[in-house]
Amino acid sequence: MSFVENFSILKDPRSEINQRHNLLDILFLAGTAVMSGAEGWKDIKDFGEEKLDWLRQYRDFKHGIPADDTIARVISALDSEQFTLCFVNWVNELRSKDGREQIAIDGKTLRRSYTGDRTTALHSITAWSKRNGLILAQMRSNGKANEKASVLEMLDLLELKGAIVTADAMNTEKKIAKKIHDKGGDYVLCVKNNHKKLLNEIKDYFHIMQRDHREIWSQNYFEEVDAGHGRIETRTCRQIAISPWIEGYAEWQGLQTVIEVTRTREINEKTNTEVQYYISSLPLEPKQIADAIREHWAVENKAHWVLDVTYKEDDSRIRRDNAAENLALLRRFALNLAQLHPQKNSMKGKLKKAMWSDKFRSELLIGQIQGKV
Repeated sequence: MSFVENFSILKDPRSEINQRHNLLDILFLAGTAVMSGAEGWKDIKDFGEEKLDWLRQYRDFKHGIPADDTIARVISALDSEQFTLCFVNWVNELRSKDGREQIAIDGKTLRRSYTGDRTTALHSITAWSKRNGLILAQMRSNGKANEKASVLEMLDLLELKGAIVTADAMNTEKKIAKKIHDKGGDYVLCVKNNHKKLLNEIKDYFHIMQRDHREIWSQNYFEEVDAGHGRIETRTCRQIAISPWIEGYAEWQGLQTVIEVTRTREINEKTNTEVQYYISSLPLEPKQIADAIREHWAVENKAHWVLDVTYKEDDSRIRRDNAAENLALLRRFALNLAQLHPQKNSMKGKLKKAMWSDKFRSELLIGQIQGKV
């Protein structure tokens, strides 16, 4: 499906008399400008004026490039839920079907997107596919306190059958576990003090199994060691089948196992040990669990880091109407196109090259957008 087919369901927020510039032209301009490093409305306009001949290879731009204020008004007024749905539909066509997919759910606050009160800063939830390296969806949340409701909405949009969904402790909730299980996925969810009773029971359960049933306790574990730059890190993942001994376990739909992960770091002859606990609907397979937990943090290390370094996303002061949310989605559109390009280069390197090379920028679009779109 082409760019036009995926995004043509968007309702133009302008009255007919104000629709001098085609909505899809504006979206294509904004998307490719952001892909080329544009951070704000003037950047987008300047890119368009400089690259108008290149843009017209794909869209008509009958009336040239709109003013930066026009671009700002249109992008800010777009329905963010509709825009997100277009993005999700586009990404679903790109997702590889090979192998088992891991989807990591993680939240991010754009720290300077607030208006007056810092609590109004945009907090968004991102779903990231480890297998594809793609951002699958973004959902706005009214602060961290309301993140769980936004995660449930996001899960409704995503294809989860056969996927492993990972989330941090904030989203370890029975409704979220049920939603994932009902949609044919599996979950690995971190348990911390927001479920203190469950956490203490899991800790006690591991202690009892180690003391009284050591043969079971010692069977299902996976250990890996990373060393380098004067640091040695040992990670041990131990997984045990759930037991009625853990009160209320049946309320977590699909729950099969509990996990204890011990990380020991040795740096300059100093040792630090950290222990975390998880619940999962997966059967006993500690290596698979260990991989899923380790890869969960790739969301922050890959997607969030590139957004901050390339676009200075945390410093963005754009906040009018839906502007922060919609521009954030365009940045994720750009990251996905960069991820899909086969060149062996960093994400930042690819986006930087798209800034000055018309040929490379076109290559990022090939396969998704060909000819007039």
